[in-house]
Amino acid sequence: MATVEVKLQPNPPVKTQKLFLGAQICLRAFVMAATLAATWIMVTSKQSTVIVGIAFDARYSYSSAFKFLAFANAVVSACCLVSLVLVFLLHLQGSNPNHYFFLFLHDLFMMCLVLAGCSAATAIGFVGQYGNSHTGWTPICDHFGKFCHRVSKSVILSYLSLIFLLILTISSAIKCRQIQV
Repeated sequence: MATVEVKLQPNPPVKTQKLFLGAQICLRAFVMAATLAATWIMVTSKQSTVIVGIAFDARYSYSSAFKFLAFANAVVSACCLVSLVLVFLLHLQGSNPNHYFFLFLHDLFMMCLVLAGCSAATAIGFVGQYGNSHTGWTPICDHFGKFCHRVSKSVILSYLSLIFLLILTISSAIKCRQIQV
């Protein structure tokens, strides 16, 4: 009777493993593409304008928050490339839930890094768009529209990658829940 029970033990279906692998590859590729595009858009955003006869420049490098977002996106893009290789290696070795814990930590770190960059850039972007009357900061986006639109596109792509990273973190957490103690 014990041999019958052993034969009926459910193995993870191959279709489920292939679906999980496909989702991991697609989501990581989307994160890598979105963060790489966001980095490129942020790094190349600049505009010059003349206000009251004086030339002014707006560049991403003038704001530490924008520099941090560009750096965070570049790091996450590179880490996604590493994690793509890691996912392939994990798939070739078999489905060991212990390995997915490290993947979970990796995804969680990347998600936190992008979240920090997005929040910093959003705060500065809000001040650039609307100003702050209490401190005397005037809005600049009415003078630097092209620059503000490019920065907004970069921040939107970063938030999109944040959503993909959240999905990856949740899926890695679910996969590593299968760890036997």
